Amino acid sequence: MMLETILPPERVLYDVPGGSKKRVLEFFSTFIAQNTPSLDSQEVFSRLIGRERLGSTGIGNGVAIPHARSPHCDAPIAGFLKLAEAIDFDAVDGEPVDLIFVLLVPEEADDTHLALLGQVATIMNDGDTRVRLRKSTSQRELLELLRDKIRQQSSS
Repeated sequence: MMLETILPPERVLYDVPGGSKKRVLEFFSTFIAQNTPSLDSQEVFSRLIGRERLGSTGIGNGVAIPHARSPHCDAPIAGFLKLAEAIDFDAVDGEPVDLIFVLLVPEEADDTHLALLGQVATIMNDGDTRVRLRKSTSQRELLELLRDKIRQQSSS
């Protein structure tokens, strides 16, 4: 499964208010449930927070990849948020986070889940990509940059 197919333009969000890790995860849970009838915002939030309790998904360099499984998720769902201001996400390097890639996958999607996490991590571990994402000034610019990086990765 390719990342590009599960990250539609309307789920690339620019200048999202931060505040706290909890508030950002609540925002995403509400946003995704409004756009996906089979999902309940409280259930999504509960699963994302539950995953965070196992260990922060803040991977360092201002990036977090919160992810969870859901029995109500028919296919993988991705979202990208560029926060207006960086927040404490308990990241492994202690740095605040402003780039968040969220993944929800069906309960049984083991290989798919790992493959998607690997694709996201590869893209977000690239320093040039992070700089360009942070310098972007619109949702369209974010989307184009992410799509270019996803295509480059899938062709290599």
